[in-house]
Amino acid sequence: MCRNITELRGLEPAATDEEIEAAARQYVRKVSGIRKPNDATRDAFELAIAEIAHATAHLLEAVPERRQPPPTLPPLRRPEVQARIAARHSHPHEAVASVD
Repeated sequence: MCRNITELRGLEPAATDEEIEAAARQYVRKVSGIRKPNDATRDAFELAIAEIAHATAHLLEAVPERRQPPPTLPPLRRPEVQARIAARHSHPHEAVASVD
């Protein structure tokens, strides 16, 4: 199992679409060996993520509830990750000046 994919079943509150997509993205990165898709691979990469996220959402709806929550908190629910995301959105990358 990919160590970067967090268990989503049994979360309280239930896994969000964003968390399901993040898990799907990690899975596709792992099996494809592509971290950042280029123009030639982007469509196939994003389609695979959408299909896996869709299947994952159906799976989570269909399986019985867990008796105990998963042992680890999904990254998107961790305060330090939320802080990094907020900082990234509040300070967008500045354009790099060209050197002549």
